[in-house]
Amino acid sequence: MTKRYKFESAGEIMDTSYITVPAHFTVDNTIAYFRKNAKNKENLHYLYVTDDNSRLCGVLSVRELLLASKEQRIDMVMTKDVVFAPSDMDQEELAKIFDRDDLLSVPVINEQFQMIGVVHVDDILDVMTEETTEDFLKMAPVSPIGESLKDASAILLYRKRITWLVLLVFMNVFSGAGIAHFEDVIENNIALVFFLPLLVDSGGNAGSQAATLMIRSMALGDVKIKDWMKLFTKEISISFLLGITMAAAVSVVGFMRGGMEIAVVVALTMTIVVMVGSLIGMSLPFIFNKLKLDPATASAPLITSIADIVGVLIYFSIAAWYLGL
Repeated sequence: MTKRYKFESAGEIMDTSYITVPAHFTVDNTIAYFRKNAKNKENLHYLYVTDDNSRLCGVLSVRELLLASKEQRIDMVMTKDVVFAPSDMDQEELAKIFDRDDLLSVPVINEQFQMIGVVHVDDILDVMTEETTEDFLKMAPVSPIGESLKDASAILLYRKRITWLVLLVFMNVFSGAGIAHFEDVIENNIALVFFLPLLVDSGGNAGSQAATLMIRSMALGDVKIKDWMKLFTKEISISFLLGITMAAAVSVVGFMRGGMEIAVVVALTMTIVVMVGSLIGMSLPFIFNKLKLDPATASAPLITSIADIVGVLIYFSIAAWYLGL
């Protein structure tokens, strides 16, 4: 009975067609053995060396084999520091190994360190394509479709898209509630309405930028959970510089539309919403990661919706305070 491996693991995608040789073989013996056993096998980039208990103890490429002296023992020419993958390793983690070490194949081992298969770069490229597609869909956000967009039915595409759209609709209700709460402020200074989309969109855009950078860095393994405080501190200074630069630009428009008081309100709001949006955007991927969820779920529409709600509250609170409304 074929053993079943964990979903999306190295064991699930491994190829069981490979060549192993005992450590005591000479190069000449190994070449003869290779010629005899390679006829019906593909992607034979490496030969794997095992001990008497079938445990993996070394590897050498076909090129290294052919260039070695025929009298040498294999254990004298093999590489002992073998890069391998446990059978339950997640496919994404395995893809990082291929990317990091530029390998053509990676051996797969069981709990006893016995070699049970090999994953080729062709297989992992397919995995990387699938994972990247899933991440893009989550950032849309759209549930994974599972088939070609051209072949997918209208009902399937509807079901994959509707959940997040309805959720975001209800989130945006809070933005409307925030505006309704400040009706008196808006009524007393209608010029404030002109800057509302500009300000809340700026917070969402800054948050989406920060989230995209963070999600990509996490996917590449450059950023870990422990790095949050360091990156949070750095993001404060970066977002402040971004905010005051954008505030300087928008304050000119504010002055032209409503005078100095409006210019101050929109400048203060721009600085704060860009900072808050950026800090939300860079923090959400860490929160999702901590909750064992895919950081890509901290998508641009989700961040934009949160930034909209926060932006409305910040904008009209500053306006009410500064204008004494």
